[in-house]
Amino acid sequence: MPEVPVASLDPRHQKLVENARIALDRGNLDYVLEVTAQVLKLTPGCLPVRKLQRVAQLRQHRGKNSGFFGKTISGLSAAPFLFGGGKKEPAKQLETAEMLLGKDPTNVAALKLLAEAAGGLGLPETVAFALDAVRELEPENRNNLLALGEALLTAGKATDALKIADEILRQKPTDADAQALMRKASVAQTVTKHNWDQQSSYRDKLRDEAQAVSLEQAGKVVAGDTMTQRLLDEALGRVAKEPNNLNHYRSVAQAYRQLGNLEQSLEWVRKAREQPVGKSDAALEKQESELATAIVDQKVKDAEAAVAAAPGDAAAQAKLAAAKQALAEFKLTESKRYVERYPNDHAARFALGSLLLETGQTDAAIAQFQQAQKGPQVRVASLVGLGRCFKTKRLYDLAVAQLTTAKNELTNMDDAKKDVIYELGACYELMGKADLAIEEFKAIYSEDIGFRDVADKINAFYAKS
Repeated sequence: MPEVPVASLDPRHQKLVENARIALDRGNLDYVLEVTAQVLKLTPGCLPVRKLQRVAQLRQHRGKNSGFFGKTISGLSAAPFLFGGGKKEPAKQLETAEMLLGKDPTNVAALKLLAEAAGGLGLPETVAFALDAVRELEPENRNNLLALGEALLTAGKATDALKIADEILRQKPTDADAQALMRKASVAQTVTKHNWDQQSSYRDKLRDEAQAVSLEQAGKVVAGDTMTQRLLDEALGRVAKEPNNLNHYRSVAQAYRQLGNLEQSLEWVRKAREQPVGKSDAALEKQESELATAIVDQKVKDAEAAVAAAPGDAAAQAKLAAAKQALAEFKLTESKRYVERYPNDHAARFALGSLLLETGQTDAAIAQFQQAQKGPQVRVASLVGLGRCFKTKRLYDLAVAQLTTAKNELTNMDDAKKDVIYELGACYELMGKADLAIEEFKAIYSEDIGFRDVADKINAFYAKS
């Protein structure tokens, strides 16, 4: 099913769409919704009409309660009755999605269903439209952003896909999926620019074989120094041509990092931050800190290798101790600086709290963990951090309270939950509450007999009994 412009509609429907646009300006939303539903029923691939419909739906929805049904469905983004068998009957999926969006245009599950249905009907631009609507509702949903980037590529919008990749990389410069998306989008953009895709093989349009190899490999995650060096050279050339494009600086920095040249990678990140648009780029600032830390960390590894090569060398051991001290101080300084600049970054506060706890600054660590627990992604880890801090200060009742909360918020008995339960049991031991402690250790023992020393603890308890 092809996507259809308004100009290709039946003249009567073209007139209806024009009237709907006028009605939208006048606030007659019911008429707009009636007309757009009528046109889309006959021509579901007319994206301009679907966009017009969504504008009207959102305006009508604004300030209203979407109702129990809409709220219930919107929470079921993976509900089997919505997505089961979708690829077999995309037309029915589309009807269901449109019905749900008519009730609540902010229904994320329905928007995902619309995207899936559009994909099954061969409507790539509608897929991108639906996922972009999800993005407006969930701007930090990484998986949706990646899906949107891929959809934009399929729809032939490589430049927009590049923007999506850059958006993800701003938050996490080392995101491999986003880097792969950026490479593919860069290749697609170049191919489109030179109209290579009109040929049976774009190799026929390239000047030589070396360029063909370069473009193909740029679209993949390539290991190997030779290819990385080639990509680096090309990225340097792009920087020279477009010195204000941060994506080119990121490519250079990434290539140097893959080549193991951390100093040059850091230098190019700093060059990017010197650009007008780079001064306020939080992702670049974070990447600069990570690289600077990695360089100091490498010195520690080099010192460890020297000690391993000469175990009795006192000078090498002293150098290792100094390198470890320098690394700890550097990490702490960088972490403090970053938190001061971005006080609402809860993950950064958790990292700072962990470093403070490692260096014995327990009260300062508590303050950071208390702030960090407000962030959903690090809440449980911050509760555990607080528990360990209180345990260090021998405030065992407070430690138990934090660790119990953390345990109850973890649903799966994985290593993370086992760690929390073990810490809780250890606190009970220190409080002299052996019965409570053994109950916690039993919970681990029943799932994983080899976890730490729980088997010894259980055996010792029953032997004593």
